[in-house]
Amino acid sequence: MIQPAPTDLAPNIVAMIAARWRTRADEVVMRYTDDDDRWIDVTGAEAQAMVDAVAKGLIARGVQPGQSVGIMARTRIEWTVLDLAIWTAGALPVPIYDTSSASQIDWITSDAEVSLLVVETEAHAALAHQVASDPESPLRDVLVIDRGCMDDLRAAGAGIPDSVVAERAALATLDSPATIVYTSGTTGRPKGAVLTHFNFVRHTAGIQQQIPEVVLREGGSTVLFLTLAHSLARLVEVVLLASGTVIGFCPDSKKLVPYFASFQPTLVLAVPRVFEKVYNAAEQKAAAGGKVKIFRWAAQQSIAYSQALDTPEGPSLALKAKHALADRLVLAKIRAVLGGRAVHAISGSAPLGDRLGHFYRGLGLLVLEGYGLTEVTAAAHVNVVERSKIGSVGPALPGFDVTIADDGEILMRGDMLFQGYHRNPEATAEAMQDGWFRTGDIGRLDEDGYLYITGRKKEIIVTAGGKNVAPATLEDRLRGYALVSQCVVVGDGRPFIGALLTLDAEALPGWLTSHGLPDMPVAEAAAHPVVREHLEKAVTRANAAVSRAESIRRWEILADDFTVEAGHLTPSLKVKRAQVLRDFAADVDALYAPSPR
Repeated sequence: MIQPAPTDLAPNIVAMIAARWRTRADEVVMRYTDDDDRWIDVTGAEAQAMVDAVAKGLIARGVQPGQSVGIMARTRIEWTVLDLAIWTAGALPVPIYDTSSASQIDWITSDAEVSLLVVETEAHAALAHQVASDPESPLRDVLVIDRGCMDDLRAAGAGIPDSVVAERAALATLDSPATIVYTSGTTGRPKGAVLTHFNFVRHTAGIQQQIPEVVLREGGSTVLFLTLAHSLARLVEVVLLASGTVIGFCPDSKKLVPYFASFQPTLVLAVPRVFEKVYNAAEQKAAAGGKVKIFRWAAQQSIAYSQALDTPEGPSLALKAKHALADRLVLAKIRAVLGGRAVHAISGSAPLGDRLGHFYRGLGLLVLEGYGLTEVTAAAHVNVVERSKIGSVGPALPGFDVTIADDGEILMRGDMLFQGYHRNPEATAEAMQDGWFRTGDIGRLDEDGYLYITGRKKEIIVTAGGKNVAPATLEDRLRGYALVSQCVVVGDGRPFIGALLTLDAEALPGWLTSHGLPDMPVAEAAAHPVVREHLEKAVTRANAAVSRAESIRRWEILADDFTVEAGHLTPSLKVKRAQVLRDFAADVDALYAPSPR
């Protein structure tokens, strides 16, 4: 049954965060970097002043209550200030991915009726002006952060009384729409999910209840680099600001590792690809120094130690000794890469996998896997600290019910369910089933109510022999190999399962060195017999997790990696399977061509 909502919820998002900032008026609540990558602290009082000043500027520019205002920028402090300022002005922030094309900007601004768009760069502005030049577009006003629009807004609002801001900030009720988040979508045109103030405020209370050790930790902090246009990062923004966890903004993911070192977060928020890259980079560094065997031994001890924690007897004395040695030789150095203070991590967007889950817990970083979709305000499940089950996404968060349909689809209902798709009642109706939201994912529940995701309903492959295959198990295992960047398992209507792989260009140089090979471009490496031999072994290991009928029989390496820009990845780095299958149809066909005699 759905747990009832607390009776003491804040009246809206603005009030909830403002209350926290008042209690931390003289304490740091956010940090950002200057041009020299030095951290600059922002106290609760300073943050509130920033938000109010920009809100006044928006009001001075004529922004009306309920009006949609777009934000298109990387994850930087200005994004969060704008988000809160738009809410404070009584308006509706609409995020747009900073990687969006002109056509995507056109669709979102038209569908959400965005007349004012704040962008980060001149390049973004050029795309936005291209859209605005169409007389049928509602977009009329484009402000540019890099051009100083934040200062301009503060100056424009100097004459707006505080009382006006207070009145605007109190307009939204819990039932009011808070934002329209357009699903990045692996197929079709993005749909705008309408989320309310209640969705966010109730969710914050539930997350604080389920994982208080993580979000309410005294002195807690995190580096936020996930794009704020994505629903998960947006939820994280609201929850952490309302909980008192200090947010450090990282607009450039290439600076993430040095930012970890200088910021020293207690909490790591990432997608599985980041955890994979940290592991793979450490392995390649060890290989370059001639210590790859030591690294792999230490990794084995970390995994074994974590696995033993789940047994009644726990780790043996011998394993504890090996683990302690592994920690001195290797594991402590990886903790240092993450800043040295992180004890908790939250991973979402895709499965992390048992191997990495146990590896990180063994080195002292408990990765709590979670699960959700934009339509359920980004999160529906997350593991709990006192009883985390690696491989699961944990129990449902307070306020949610979950059930499994006869065909295995995960169905959800509850307080954080969206209002519907903006101006698309047909899609809203299609997404629902007798009051339950159809997630499109398949999974199972264990005896404790912990959810395990086994695949996407639309991605189930049915071979010519009638075998149903969920590709996620094979794909996740292959992506865990250091040399593999992406994997797409194929075989719908075919006689057997195949796979298309791409190589990780960043990991390739170190891998080649550790295997005694000269540096070479990706295309050359794809054909090299040693590379192919090791990938064949990786495929064999992945196949061990499935039956023979589900196993990969043939595979091939594509010349180029999948990218957001090429349209093969969503901004949250999920593979757009349908687009890949269309663009690489000839490569798929080649897997099933008769072998030359």
